[in-house]
Amino acid sequence: MRAFKIGGTIPHELRYDELMRVASLSVGRYVLPSGAEDPQQPHTEDEVYIVHSGRGVLRTATGDSAAVPGAVLFVPAGEEHQFVDIQEPLEVVVVFAPPENSNRTPDT
Repeated sequence: MRAFKIGGTIPHELRYDELMRVASLSVGRYVLPSGAEDPQQPHTEDEVYIVHSGRGVLRTATGDSAAVPGAVLFVPAGEEHQFVDIQEPLEVVVVFAPPENSNRTPDT
């Protein structure tokens, strides 16, 4: 078993930290300060966001969803997406399956 803790002090800068990687998935912590611009590009893996704290909107090609504590948001591989309208610092658990960048090729 592996365990990790989220929460505590939230950094004042945009930050992503991978917390765990195994053969079938990876888990990270993504923090976006209030008013931040999310620089994400589409990923080559499916992605689930679990919002721990904060408030914003996840904008995708298929629509917008509230990014609020307790929200679980799914983005399929290849779909454009960004967090926007970040009103309170967001702390999000990110799950990639398979692990982040494992489907990446030199062209992607």
